[in-house]
Amino acid sequence: MLDQTLPVRMGIEITEWDPKRVVGTMPVAGNLQPYGLLHGGANATLAETLGSIAGALNAGEDNVALGLELSCTHHRAARSGLVTGVATPLHVGSSTSTFEIVITDDEGRRTCTARLTCIVRRRPPGA
Repeated sequence: MLDQTLPVRMGIEITEWDPKRVVGTMPVAGNLQPYGLLHGGANATLAETLGSIAGALNAGEDNVALGLELSCTHHRAARSGLVTGVATPLHVGSSTSTFEIVITDDEGRRTCTARLTCIVRRRPPGA
């Protein structure tokens, strides 16, 4: 089933994971909009993937983190290569956590800034 997840289909690779910093890359190729630019929804998918992993790492063993709100500001277009996202916590609480995700191109230029808020809930029995 793992091969059916959206991050796998989009080529997202997690390169670093820690409660204070989650890093991942995504190819631009295969994730374009009709003008040949990286699709804004692809940025959103990378951001939510990294922020959700950070949320899970910060939620604690008996809890789950679920995306509640995602906002993305697209600063510049990416046309080729890889984009890299870095998620860092802005707030980690017992009921919500918020993460900033900065996405940059191969030249280190910021292409997107996103913010993901997760709600933290008790892990359901059997999950």
